[in-house]
Amino acid sequence: MIAFQMQGVAFGWQMYALTSSTLDLGLIGLFQFVPAAALSLAAGQVADRYDRSRVLRLAQMVEAIAALMMLAATTAGVASREWIFAAAFIVGSARAFEGTTFQTVLPVIVPRGHLTRAIAALASAQQIATIGGPALGGLLYLFGPTLVYALCGALFLLAGTCMLFIKTPRAVAKREPLTLHNLFAGFGYITRNPIIFGAISLDLFAVLLGGAMALLPAFARDVYGTGPWGMGLLRAAPAFGALVISVALARAPLAGGAGRIMFACVIVYGVMTIVFALSSSFYLSMAVLAVLGVADMVSVVIRQTLIQVETPDEMRGRVSAVNSLFTGTANQLGDFRAGVMASVFGTATSVLIGGVSTLVVVAIAMRAFPALLRVDRLSNQ
Repeated sequence: MIAFQMQGVAFGWQMYALTSSTLDLGLIGLFQFVPAAALSLAAGQVADRYDRSRVLRLAQMVEAIAALMMLAATTAGVASREWIFAAAFIVGSARAFEGTTFQTVLPVIVPRGHLTRAIAALASAQQIATIGGPALGGLLYLFGPTLVYALCGALFLLAGTCMLFIKTPRAVAKREPLTLHNLFAGFGYITRNPIIFGAISLDLFAVLLGGAMALLPAFARDVYGTGPWGMGLLRAAPAFGALVISVALARAPLAGGAGRIMFACVIVYGVMTIVFALSSSFYLSMAVLAVLGVADMVSVVIRQTLIQVETPDEMRGRVSAVNSLFTGTANQLGDFRAGVMASVFGTATSVLIGGVSTLVVVAIAMRAFPALLRVDRLSNQ
């Protein structure tokens, strides 16, 4: 995660330095979204049929190749927007398998009674990386992108090596024949469960419409007058808020009212997005993004727990694939949306529209998914 976050800083700042185009910043997200969306169903089948630890190792090796490719191009002086797009495409392809498979690991190595706390604890570790990665990437970028890409490649290789020590049993002893029914089984399972379907849909549209991370290079340089270090701190701010609340959730899980809390968190997410769009203060924006991170993390823990508890292990790969398609790739597609709208309406206006749209989505979802709103204790689901 540290390597992925550092790489995101390098991609964004190097692209904006080359082209000064908010549309190109959005296109980075699109080039990650397309392969992730196209490969998500295949990734679900792979996660349910093959050794999950090995799948994760291979994905991280491919991510290392993308970082080293950018290292070579930058060192040779030939790095361009096309090189960055190609590297983003490779990363998106690898993360289709990594993201889906990673979601299936925790439930098979952690007892069900501890799953909510384990998800929160894992989120804490990820958020530490999400704080440190952008901040470190922004600082090291002051010495040039080659240093950032070199360290990213090394960290991806190290991550793949670490996976050698995590053993994950196969989900099923006998593989089912690969048919269209099995390929789309995850969709069918989710649509038959209104709680899971509602949680995934709410997160999908909130991230798709309210995401603003792709535009941080423009905010950092044009609004706040900072360099890559400022962008790194802005990217780290949501993770800082998420870390604080995830540590609290790991120690004291939600006692009740999970559905109402999830909807409230998405409302806070939308409001904070609006405030960020209107802010001209660097420090206020960092505080706002930290609160946004708190709201997003609580929503993520609730959604992930609902999905893992309600899904049998033999279906987890395919259900996780749909979850990754809807919510994981929504980040990249949301980046593209933000970049396109910023190129038409301006950077701040694009984010403002996204925040207002998020609040509209919450109002619609509360009427469309009453079962999700009524969810009380996660352990009882």
